[in-house]
Amino acid sequence: MENNTLLVWLLLLPVLGVAQLNRPATYHTTIREYYSTAVGDTFTVAMQLPEDYHSDSDQRYPIVLLVDGDFYFPSMAPLVKQHEMTGLLPPVILVGIGYGDFKKMDSLRVRDFLYPQSLESDEIKASGGGLNFFKFISTELLPQLEGELRVDTAQRTLMGHSFGGYFALTAMLQQAQEGKTIFSNIVAASPSLWYHDFYLNQLPEKLASLKPDTRLNIVLTAGSLENSEWTVDPIYNLTMAFKNQNIDSLYLDTFIYNFLDHMDTGQLSFIKGLQRFYSPLITQ
Repeated sequence: MENNTLLVWLLLLPVLGVAQLNRPATYHTTIREYYSTAVGDTFTVAMQLPEDYHSDSDQRYPIVLLVDGDFYFPSMAPLVKQHEMTGLLPPVILVGIGYGDFKKMDSLRVRDFLYPQSLESDEIKASGGGLNFFKFISTELLPQLEGELRVDTAQRTLMGHSFGGYFALTAMLQQAQEGKTIFSNIVAASPSLWYHDFYLNQLPEKLASLKPDTRLNIVLTAGSLENSEWTVDPIYNLTMAFKNQNIDSLYLDTFIYNFLDHMDTGQLSFIKGLQRFYSPLITQ
């Protein structure tokens, strides 16, 4: 029965797609600046509300936070909206956290996404401000957004690519150490697991020892054309370490996408991750 339902849905998709051409999307998007005491800097935050946000005053929505917002929000916002309008995703509040321009993003993401401070072997200089950035998101930005918007606080998602993917996993580690579940869903696309001598390899054991009592969902991805030693193999090793720990509350999906390189994995990973977390058509 389930297969037949899915088949009917897939057959209807072309019809729905044509129908949407006659119904332009309404983009409820705003851009604001937020000063962070934890980081000591100002961030540019873009927000897109669901199509029917203002017409249904009782509905609460999952919130999806996307780092590297300067790069990814402009393309992800219409993509998420189109998936919402065709029923491939439920309505979500999409938030992109950025710096206001690409020049700032290039240097400041190294400051904010990485923890601990870099080693000489990393061949980059990073101050290790990842925990300050996490504090900004968890204790400053989210409380303010959730005081203004109707957010389903049980369905928060954090997504990042490359250094941003590393940060998303760092956030999961930090919230576990603090005994909180701020984000129940994490998408780490091509995360830079090599950083600080594979610092995040401790994550499976730490989560197992802390025994989180709420469901956690992680989507890990990479492209098959990425460097095996520094990206693909570390993701495979981390996946196996998670499976060996057998954490009851953790649901992990790892995808290696054929014929994709490092910069190809972001958007696809984010959409597939959101479908894993939220779409009724995807079984977990």
